[in-house]
Amino acid sequence: MPGQVLSAVPSAPYGSPYGSPYGSLPGYAFAPDALAVPAATGTSDAALLVPGKTFKSTLSSGAKAYFRLELGATENAYVSTTAVPRAGATLSPVDRLKVSLQDADGDSCSLSADSATFGAARSPRPVAVWGMREVSPGSTRCQGEGTYYVVVERAATADSASDVWDLELAPVTEPGLTSAEDTEAPDDWDSASPQPPTRQAGRRAGGAGFASAAEIGHGAWSSAIAPGQTLFYKVPLGWGQQLSATAELASATPLDGSGFSVSALTLDLYNPARGPVADEAVSYSGKQQAAALDPLPPVDHANRHATADTVSAMRFAGSYYLVVHLAARVADDFGDGPFGLTLRVGVEGAAAEGPAYAGDPVPEGLFDADAAGTGPGPVSGGGGEDGAGGDPVMTALAVGGIGGGTVLLVGLGVWSVVARRRGVSA
Repeated sequence: MPGQVLSAVPSAPYGSPYGSPYGSLPGYAFAPDALAVPAATGTSDAALLVPGKTFKSTLSSGAKAYFRLELGATENAYVSTTAVPRAGATLSPVDRLKVSLQDADGDSCSLSADSATFGAARSPRPVAVWGMREVSPGSTRCQGEGTYYVVVERAATADSASDVWDLELAPVTEPGLTSAEDTEAPDDWDSASPQPPTRQAGRRAGGAGFASAAEIGHGAWSSAIAPGQTLFYKVPLGWGQQLSATAELASATPLDGSGFSVSALTLDLYNPARGPVADEAVSYSGKQQAAALDPLPPVDHANRHATADTVSAMRFAGSYYLVVHLAARVADDFGDGPFGLTLRVGVEGAAAEGPAYAGDPVPEGLFDADAAGTGPGPVSGGGGEDGAGGDPVMTALAVGGIGGGTVLLVGLGVWSVVARRRGVSA
């Protein structure tokens, strides 16, 4: 479709917008079938969460929200909660999201509540943490059939903003094994820093949420990202496959000749249950910069017995999520962008046969042992191994960062650099 001009009709993803106070960016793309549930202040009126479905709620500053699960005696349960601060939200370095799964006696099913902060940049972005109930013959904690509670807490101080965060909750279950499982994590995996793929990048615009994450595989993938924007990608991994990932931010000219943005580029990795695996953040001075994840172990069911959280979280086959965020305050020194972004993804090893599960996960296929690590071909490319040829509209979409609803307005300059140095409250 040569010469086509893209219309300036913004998409309207389900949910509240987040991100840059400098302009209009797409909101976090909640699952389109997400069910709205109230955030109860106690267990007596906690709304029921059903594994395999996605739910949407809210969380006030300094509050705790309670939700309910009904579990059997044999399945492991994981409840990931994604917090989405709204547009222009003021964050402090101590603002923290905590999630735990508790039994009817108020005992936590994990040794500690999982938690996450928004980093030194204090840039509004989606962050996800999980709570879990694991069934183990050697444990007496949270092992029975019955009612469990998901407790979501927003830790804050007197200086924290009183605005509301949106929540997306995704409960899932994992069956046990047909035979006794290995109770020790593998310790012989290659922990050397991998070499990222060097081939020419193919185009792949990111999604705006877990549900709309763009699928990629081994190779180099390019897009564009604006200050305050978060892009979601997913990488299918089979049992025994090993992932590596690096996010590269292209160079830019500072508006006043110099500039520096702390923790400007963030790269997060989540597993198929949306549990946090690893993260990396780098600052930006206008020179090209790369955020690379530390070496990760191959996917193995027995990884769950490792003491290191990064190893323990690599316990499932299925789609792993790479989430890239560019801090909103990058616009102060370098303009509204968008900026060039390249993801270099390595998937090493052939997919192996998985464990013998005694049933199906919920949702079915979530931990698919046959998941391949190749992903689809690029949308379009500039030649090389990843070159795909040439739909000019798809090329424009990728170059303009259209993934997740960003609008490319040819001729009117949505990503203009007008009024670059606008004040932002701390």
